[in-house]
Amino acid sequence: MKKVKEITESIGIDVSKATLDVFIHTKRLHKQFLNNKKGFAELLKWVKNEVSKIEETIWCFEHTGWYCVLLSHFMYSNKLYYCCVNPMEIKRSMGLKRSKTDKQDAEEIARYAWLRRNELDSSIPMPLNLVELQRLMSLREQLVKQTTALKNLSKGFKVTVEKESSDFGMKTIKQTLKQLESQIKKVEKEMARLIKQDGNMYHNFKMSKSVKGVGDIMAIQMLLHTHNYTRFGTWREFSSYCGLVPYPYQSGTSINRKPTTHSVSDQKMKSLLTMSAISAIQADKELKQYFKKRVEEGKPKMVVLNIIRNKIVSRIFATVKRGTPYVEMYKFAA
Repeated sequence: MKKVKEITESIGIDVSKATLDVFIHTKRLHKQFLNNKKGFAELLKWVKNEVSKIEETIWCFEHTGWYCVLLSHFMYSNKLYYCCVNPMEIKRSMGLKRSKTDKQDAEEIARYAWLRRNELDSSIPMPLNLVELQRLMSLREQLVKQTTALKNLSKGFKVTVEKESSDFGMKTIKQTLKQLESQIKKVEKEMARLIKQDGNMYHNFKMSKSVKGVGDIMAIQMLLHTHNYTRFGTWREFSSYCGLVPYPYQSGTSINRKPTTHSVSDQKMKSLLTMSAISAIQADKELKQYFKKRVEEGKPKMVVLNIIRNKIVSRIFATVKRGTPYVEMYKFAA
């Protein structure tokens, strides 16, 4: 939805698993609704009765994971000007608070939206096919965590077991691991099927995988975090979001530190890009030579690794934008 020229009202929504606490800023009204389709319809009906110009109203709520997905799609389908904001951003704008209730949170969110009504951009929800892909990826992550936990447990068991083949605990762990690994393969197969159903998504998936160091999981996570490369304008914006961009830290004449990356970032993507960079150094001749040269010149290894992480991000975005696979230039050198 296009940005509203003049905003005359703001509405804050505190989203929880079962309910929505709604606060109308200028009228100082509060009401609670169920967090489901019936509750959304009742919410919209109530606001239309209380607010004269709903087209000049900004709606705001925190990004609460799965709990706000249906609400986002309801807002978007009804062409409402809404903003789904990072919870940390709203929390830091509240100042010092000694108490906390859902009503107070909704009021603070409405106040936040009102103060920034001319700065906030309307949000666009994640497409439903990506929502389904995200659900499958979350399921896979949980299965992998359980597999890792059981493998670590089995290592401890082995210390006290004389014969693994006859031990009930070890046999149970092996059987469970076999089942988990089978389920992980099924989930990965379903994710691949889902990606192939969407031509554009499948094309972007293949383009990103052409970059050395990018595997299936990394390529899928890139699709999810960029909303199929529609969420960020440039690769630099995405690098900043992942925490790969060093920022200056200076104050007066006594504090002037070296630029460093910020702790507020997407740690999952940062970790995945680190693994991709390590893999790329081994697989890509150009990056391997670059890493070796910069380290020999005295650059700290982690600084060089961060540069390579940014190179991988820029290459992924370039291949997707260009629509052709990544080509290693050194192969064409004389």
